[in-house]
Amino acid sequence: MQPNRVDIDDARRVIQAELELAAAHLSLDLATFERLLHPDYVIIQPGGCVEGKVETLSSLRSGSRHWDLARSDQMEVRLYGNMAVVVGRWTGRGANAGVDFDYQARFLSLWIEEGGQWRNLTSQSTPMDS
Repeated sequence: MQPNRVDIDDARRVIQAELELAAAHLSLDLATFERLLHPDYVIIQPGGCVEGKVETLSSLRSGSRHWDLARSDQMEVRLYGNMAVVVGRWTGRGANAGVDFDYQARFLSLWIEEGGQWRNLTSQSTPMDS
């Protein structure tokens, strides 16, 4: 079954939102994080730690991390009504609490469209072998 025009437009909007979220890491654009993360947002961090939106924004505000590179690519979007599942690749380089990081990961994120706005509901990533 071929996606209809609305599906193609929605898939593009979800990819654009993923790209905006990645770019927000570089400048620590908290307004973009606030806009794109759903109020019920949950992320599963490396090591299995689960954080909600409040904890994620607090961590970003702390100033203890920065990114020199933050990029999402190789994205495939599947739409299910007002939900979108994205599988892609994340590349990040920077420092967190004085510890350098440089990695690539495969990610899975779930987006929900409410009131014409796509917002990230949850994400999880698995580091890729170098």
